[in-house]
Amino acid sequence: MEPPPYLVPHSRESIRILYADDSLLIIDKPHLLLSVPGRHPLNRDSLISRLEHRFPGVAAAHRLDLDTSGILVVPKDKATLVALNQQFQERAVLKTYRALVYGEVRDDEGEIDLPIIKDWHNRPKQKICVETGKPSLTHYRVLDRLPNSSLLELKPVTGRSHQLRIHLMALGHPIMGCDLYAHEDALSASPRLLLHACELTFQHPQTKGLLRAYSPTPFDVKGLYTSRPG
Repeated sequence: MEPPPYLVPHSRESIRILYADDSLLIIDKPHLLLSVPGRHPLNRDSLISRLEHRFPGVAAAHRLDLDTSGILVVPKDKATLVALNQQFQERAVLKTYRALVYGEVRDDEGEIDLPIIKDWHNRPKQKICVETGKPSLTHYRVLDRLPNSSLLELKPVTGRSHQLRIHLMALGHPIMGCDLYAHEDALSASPRLLLHACELTFQHPQTKGLLRAYSPTPFDVKGLYTSRPG
């Protein structure tokens, strides 16, 4: 049984501001922090609610799951929000993730092209459905192979909810620590979801120049093995 939303533990880590100007912020979101306030009145702590105290008027142009850490761009005004939303809709924003997945991925690189739709009977899960799902595409590259696991670089072309988690599960290599789509061995391999949004590149709505932000992976991938008993 899923715990009530207000019982989900929240991060006590502070938000890191990687970049700031008059129009937008680039933020490094910690693990276990919502991107926007939850629906339950006791589940209102989020990236946006924390930023509002210091930067009134900020809004969410995109989101990361509660369990996913990494980079988000946060507009400070409506015009910037509209411009960024257009870039996301046109798939002009380049997003790169790192993930540690269960098992050794055979191919050095590849793509996962599987349509995704909400699994209404098992919310908040999504599911693969070739008949009714929305087109969903993820490119991946193996960065390292470790004991019964692989470190991947992921570049989602589309931005469906849970896309990386469900695509990698469908590939046969669920993300370690994933409480929604991983089997027991992959879930128990890590106390957190080993997924991090490490890079974001987009056009600044005002200056028209390219902005590229980077955040190193916060979890010690190889340390997961050296710290295990036996």
